Amino acid sequence: MDLRSVQKPLKEKYRSEPGSSRITLRARASEEDTPISCSVDIGRAVYQAEAHAGVGGTGGGACSGDLLLGALAACAQVTCQMVAGAMGIETERIEVEVEGDLDLAGTLGVSKDVPVGFERIRTRFHVAAPEATEEQLDGLRRKTEQYCVVLQTLSRPPELVTEWV
Repeated sequence: MDLRSVQKPLKEKYRSEPGSSRITLRARASEEDTPISCSVDIGRAVYQAEAHAGVGGTGGGACSGDLLLGALAACAQVTCQMVAGAMGIETERIEVEVEGDLDLAGTLGVSKDVPVGFERIRTRFHVAAPEATEEQLDGLRRKTEQYCVVLQTLSRPPELVTEWV
Protein backbone atom coordinates (compact mmCIF):
# COMPACT_ATOMS: atom_id res chain seq x y z
CA MET A 1 0.00 0.00 0.00
CA ASP A 2 1.31 3.43 -0.94
CA LEU A 3 0.31 5.41 2.14
CA ARG A 4 1.48 8.73 0.70
CA SER A 5 -0.85 8.44 -2.30
CA VAL A 6 -3.74 7.53 0.01
CA GLN A 7 -3.08 10.45 2.34
CA LYS A 8 -2.18 13.08 -0.29
CA PRO A 9 -5.76 14.03 -1.26
CA LEU A 10 -6.76 14.05 2.40
CA LYS A 11 -3.93 16.42 3.31
CA GLU A 12 -4.74 18.65 0.34
CA LYS A 13 -8.39 18.82 1.37
CA TYR A 14 -7.54 19.59 5.00
CA ARG A 15 -5.20 22.38 3.88
CA SER A 16 -7.63 23.91 1.38
CA GLU A 17 -10.75 23.43 3.54
CA PRO A 18 -9.80 24.19 7.14
CA GLY A 19 -12.26 22.53 9.45
CA SER A 20 -12.89 19.57 7.15
CA SER A 21 -10.33 17.63 9.19
CA ARG A 22 -12.38 17.90 12.39
CA ILE A 23 -14.23 14.72 13.36
CA THR A 24 -16.16 13.40 16.33
CA LEU A 25 -15.78 9.78 17.36
CA ARG A 26 -18.50 8.17 19.45
CA ALA A 27 -18.88 5.18 21.69
CA ARG A 28 -21.99 4.06 23.53
CA ALA A 29 -22.15 1.57 26.37
CA SER A 30 -25.36 -0.26 27.27
CA GLU A 31 -26.14 -2.37 30.28
CA GLU A 32 -26.47 -6.11 30.05
CA ASP A 33 -28.21 -8.63 32.30
CA THR A 34 -25.81 -8.19 35.21
CA PRO A 35 -24.31 -5.11 36.87
CA ILE A 36 -20.78 -6.35 36.06
CA SER A 37 -20.99 -6.26 32.25
CA CYS A 38 -21.96 -4.08 29.32
CA SER A 39 -21.67 -3.82 25.56
CA VAL A 40 -19.67 -1.03 23.93
CA ASP A 41 -20.75 0.08 20.48
CA ILE A 42 -18.26 2.20 18.53
CA GLY A 43 -20.37 2.32 15.38
CA ARG A 44 -18.28 -0.19 13.42
CA ALA A 45 -18.05 -2.92 16.03
CA VAL A 46 -19.58 -3.94 19.36
CA TYR A 47 -17.36 -5.14 22.18
CA GLN A 48 -18.33 -6.90 25.38
CA ALA A 49 -16.80 -5.53 28.56
CA GLU A 50 -17.10 -6.45 32.19
CA ALA A 51 -15.74 -5.53 35.57
CA HIS A 52 -12.28 -6.88 36.37
CA ALA A 53 -12.21 -10.01 38.54
CA GLY A 54 -10.51 -7.93 41.23
CA VAL A 55 -13.69 -5.89 41.69
CA GLY A 56 -16.27 -8.66 41.23
CA GLY A 57 -16.23 -9.52 37.54
CA THR A 58 -15.84 -13.07 36.26
CA GLY A 59 -12.46 -12.43 34.67
CA GLY A 60 -13.75 -13.80 31.39
CA GLY A 61 -14.07 -10.53 29.51
CA ALA A 62 -12.10 -7.39 28.85
CA CYS A 63 -12.38 -4.76 31.55
CA SER A 64 -12.34 -1.05 30.81
CA GLY A 65 -8.64 -0.90 31.73
CA ASP A 66 -7.92 -3.61 29.16
CA LEU A 67 -9.82 -1.59 26.55
CA LEU A 68 -7.89 1.58 27.42
CA LEU A 69 -4.53 -0.20 27.19
CA GLY A 70 -5.69 -1.94 24.01
CA ALA A 71 -6.60 1.42 22.47
CA LEU A 72 -3.11 2.73 23.28
CA ALA A 73 -1.45 -0.41 21.89
CA ALA A 74 -3.51 -0.30 18.68
CA CYS A 75 -2.91 3.40 18.12
CA ALA A 76 0.82 3.14 18.83
CA GLN A 77 1.14 0.08 16.58
CA VAL A 78 -0.68 1.57 13.59
CA THR A 79 0.99 4.96 14.02
CA CYS A 80 4.46 3.39 14.14
CA GLN A 81 3.71 1.29 11.04
CA MET A 82 2.42 4.31 9.15
CA VAL A 83 5.33 6.53 10.19
CA ALA A 84 7.85 3.84 9.23
CA GLY A 85 6.19 3.56 5.83
CA ALA A 86 6.11 7.32 5.33
CA MET A 87 9.79 7.56 6.29
CA GLY A 88 10.72 4.71 3.95
CA ILE A 89 12.04 2.57 6.80
CA GLU A 90 11.95 -1.13 5.90
CA THR A 91 10.86 -3.15 8.93
CA GLU A 92 10.80 -6.86 9.57
CA ARG A 93 8.60 -6.47 12.62
CA ILE A 94 6.90 -3.81 14.70
CA GLU A 95 5.18 -4.86 17.89
CA VAL A 96 3.85 -2.76 20.76
CA GLU A 97 3.29 -3.93 24.33
CA VAL A 98 1.37 -1.85 26.86
CA GLU A 99 1.15 -2.52 30.60
CA GLY A 100 -0.59 -0.49 33.27
CA ASP A 101 -0.41 -0.58 37.06
CA LEU A 102 -3.29 0.31 39.34
CA ASP A 103 -4.41 -0.46 42.87
CA LEU A 104 -7.95 -1.84 43.05
CA ALA A 105 -8.26 -0.69 46.68
CA GLY A 106 -8.88 2.77 45.25
CA THR A 107 -11.47 1.50 42.78
CA LEU A 108 -13.40 -0.29 45.53
CA GLY A 109 -13.12 2.63 47.95
CA VAL A 110 -11.21 0.49 50.47
CA SER A 111 -8.67 3.25 51.00
CA LYS A 112 -9.21 6.96 50.45
CA ASP A 113 -5.42 7.35 50.14
CA VAL A 114 -5.22 5.10 47.07
CA PRO A 115 -5.99 6.84 43.76
CA VAL A 116 -8.58 5.44 41.37
CA GLY A 117 -7.10 4.67 37.99
CA PHE A 118 -3.75 3.85 36.47
CA GLU A 119 -0.67 5.01 38.35
CA ARG A 120 1.77 4.12 35.57
CA ILE A 121 1.43 2.97 31.98
CA ARG A 122 4.41 1.53 30.11
CA THR A 123 4.53 1.30 26.33
CA ARG A 124 7.31 -0.78 24.74
CA PHE A 125 8.03 -0.70 21.03
CA HIS A 126 9.83 -3.69 19.53
CA VAL A 127 11.07 -2.59 16.12
CA ALA A 128 13.18 -4.83 13.90
CA ALA A 129 14.59 -2.66 11.10
CA PRO A 130 18.09 -4.01 10.38
CA GLU A 131 18.83 -1.51 7.60
CA ALA A 132 17.66 1.57 9.54
CA THR A 133 20.20 4.02 10.93
CA GLU A 134 20.12 5.30 14.50
CA GLU A 135 18.94 8.66 13.14
CA GLN A 136 16.06 7.00 11.30
CA LEU A 137 15.05 5.01 14.37
CA ASP A 138 15.21 8.15 16.51
CA GLY A 139 13.00 9.94 13.98
CA LEU A 140 10.60 7.00 13.96
CA ARG A 141 10.37 7.14 17.76
CA ARG A 142 9.84 10.91 17.88
CA LYS A 143 7.24 11.00 15.10
CA THR A 144 5.37 7.95 16.38
CA GLU A 145 5.08 9.49 19.84
CA GLN A 146 4.14 12.86 18.31
CA TYR A 147 1.35 11.50 16.09
CA CYS A 148 -0.10 8.72 18.27
CA VAL A 149 -3.52 10.12 19.16
CA VAL A 150 -4.10 7.96 22.24
CA LEU A 151 -0.57 8.50 23.60
CA GLN A 152 -0.91 12.26 23.18
CA THR A 153 -4.39 12.23 24.74
CA LEU A 154 -3.12 10.39 27.81
CA SER A 155 -0.04 12.62 28.01
CA ARG A 156 -2.08 15.82 27.75
CA PRO A 157 -5.59 15.01 28.94
CA PRO A 158 -8.37 16.87 27.16
CA GLU A 159 -11.12 18.79 28.86
CA LEU A 160 -13.58 16.20 30.16
CA VAL A 161 -17.25 17.14 30.26
CA THR A 162 -19.72 14.93 32.11
CA GLU A 163 -23.49 15.27 31.83
CA TRP A 164 -26.23 13.40 33.66
CA VAL A 165 -29.50 13.43 31.69
